Amino acid sequence: MTNYDEIDFSPLDALTDGEVITHSPVRDIRLPSGKVLALITLDNGRDHNRPNTLGPATLTELGATLATLKARAAAGEIHAVGITGKQYIMAAGADLSDISRVGSRDNARLIAQRGHQVLGSLSELGVPSFAFVNGLALGGGLEIALNSTYRTVDASAAAVALPEVFLGIIPGWGGAYLLPNLIGIENALEVVVSNPLKQNRMLKPQQAYDYGIFDAIFPAANYLEDSLTWADRVLSGTVKVVRKNEPGKIERLTKWPIAIKVARGMLESKIGTVPKSPYAALELLEKAKGGTKAEGFAREDEALAELVTGDQFAASMYAFDLVQKRAKRPVGAPDKELAKKVTKVGIIGAGLMASQFALLFVRKLQVPVLITDLDQARVDKGIAYIHEEIGKLEAKGRLDGDTANKLRALVTGTTDKSLYADCDFVIEAVFEEVGVKQQVFGEIEQIIAEDAILATNTSSLSVEEIGAKLAHPERLVGFHFFNPVAVMPLIEIVKTPQTTDAALSTAFVVAKGLGKNAVLTADAPGFVVNRLLAKVMGEAARAVYEGTPLLTVENAFRPLGLPMTPFQLIDLVGWKVAAHVQDTMAHAFPDRFYANENFHRLAELPEVVEKDKSGRVTGWSKAASSVLKGAVGQTPASEDEILRRVQDGLAQEIKLMLDEGVVPEVEDIDLCLILGAGWPFIDGGASPYLDREGASERVFGDTFHHPVIKGIGG
Repeated sequence: MTNYDEIDFSPLDALTDGEVITHSPVRDIRLPSGKVLALITLDNGRDHNRPNTLGPATLTELGATLATLKARAAAGEIHAVGITGKQYIMAAGADLSDISRVGSRDNARLIAQRGHQVLGSLSELGVPSFAFVNGLALGGGLEIALNSTYRTVDASAAAVALPEVFLGIIPGWGGAYLLPNLIGIENALEVVVSNPLKQNRMLKPQQAYDYGIFDAIFPAANYLEDSLTWADRVLSGTVKVVRKNEPGKIERLTKWPIAIKVARGMLESKIGTVPKSPYAALELLEKAKGGTKAEGFAREDEALAELVTGDQFAASMYAFDLVQKRAKRPVGAPDKELAKKVTKVGIIGAGLMASQFALLFVRKLQVPVLITDLDQARVDKGIAYIHEEIGKLEAKGRLDGDTANKLRALVTGTTDKSLYADCDFVIEAVFEEVGVKQQVFGEIEQIIAEDAILATNTSSLSVEEIGAKLAHPERLVGFHFFNPVAVMPLIEIVKTPQTTDAALSTAFVVAKGLGKNAVLTADAPGFVVNRLLAKVMGEAARAVYEGTPLLTVENAFRPLGLPMTPFQLIDLVGWKVAAHVQDTMAHAFPDRFYANENFHRLAELPEVVEKDKSGRVTGWSKAASSVLKGAVGQTPASEDEILRRVQDGLAQEIKLMLDEGVVPEVEDIDLCLILGAGWPFIDGGASPYLDREGASERVFGDTFHHPVIKGIGG
């Protein structure tokens, strides 16, 4: 059994350079009963934009603070210990800002052990410990609470979560053992595994309380006072803390193994077996069913040491940095002071895409939104859809009645294009054909003000060509959304040689107002995401038409760790859209992109592939088999051949995009893939993965990153 007090933690001293230390000052509070509670307030001395984090120096100081309090408790000076955070923040977990300096697996294990030693001492003070979670509590911030005897939460806290699996690691300071034994296996699976894999979903305080993570929840107004009063009553015995999932009440024999088995099946069907951290977490949760806390902590030490030093965590930290920092400061965006103020938005079209745009613009910008179409029936259908979606948001409690009514009133529809006259920003959502887009913009340009901005949502056409017949092509900008519009966080903002800084600036400001991350791209076929997805889908199609069985092709792509296999993806975006994108790319780059006339024949079918209940492709439909009969060759490729082709094809395309100046740097390509295509964090987008797999070296004799982004090894 590990005795943490006998471990030499001095190697961690080298990791403290530059650490923003979260201090742990203590003040004694005399409770109404006369008992004394020593209250620790975690505070790094910065405002709420720099959350408390738990680095090596922070843990050393907190450990010393707790040791002093343990001695005071033994001397009878204090009757309880409380721990809370600075305003709005408990702690945002371990300090991962320079994790690459860990240097070895032994040091990674020491970080896990240090956290267990310090946080674990909260339950060994000789007096009860109370965690007063007054704000954001992520990872180690929540594990402070889990290691305490009792826990309360501020009802207004920003979020409560164990997000480690999202970053390619596991809750390693007690979370994987303590949580299932506190709230039961099913709830723990939700918090530790499912939520991180749902785009890092977090719990609101009320949800966390309902799960049983906290013993009490109090409003923000008097949160600390109420918590201290409650603690006093617990100490005096007038409040008896009853937990619905006390260890003796948690059913372990049947429910626990079944829940683990179901979760494993769900993981395998949804994410495949490439990601390591979800399965490591699952194994820890499974073993938490029995054994001692010390054994549980030791298992976390080993799992964390292995994952922190692995390739997937290194890539995840690179991806996390892109999403947290680079996405918030778009490279190449002009000064926002140049942006035109948008007081009314026009949307050309009233179909599903246009209606999704209208809903997003009106919800986020809360300005008048106008939709038009060729006839009133289509307009009415679009308006009805928007009203229905607002109604759904109201029914779920995400909008109050007044706001819902206001939003409905802001959306109008008509066939009268003269009403575009006072629109500042007009975006089209019409058929993906240059001539159609040129025609509608030509009409609208006659009506709108000279400084109004025009935006096209084209997914792969030339924005410059779309604007070629405009009197003022400099006002046109590409503004490419991804489906579903409300969910996908990326907008590709496309600049033509004519686009003014004012038009670009307006597009970036509008994108931010919509709650989206924008990346600037040049006007090149497919821009970023669709160009690379077309490479993936084209290689899948090429293999099929060579005669490779469908499931062999699907399996070949699994090591990429993508959220969907190629034919799942094609089925989602639509076969007609996929066929059109492939045609565009094959026309632009016939030597590098694959298209086949049978794509269009398949696109006319009501069903192309058959899928099981979990959405996995199981085979061609009968109609598709008929179309493909006689159309495929007799030279099937192996899974390894297909994977190597797609790896090398992606490496070649990304290198060419950088050479052509489609985006400023490879980081922008990875950011686009992560935000626009759900490319996994564990790959770091695409480029770190291609470097590690040797594709970059094979294709252009170098790597995208220097040094290559990979695990630090043992």
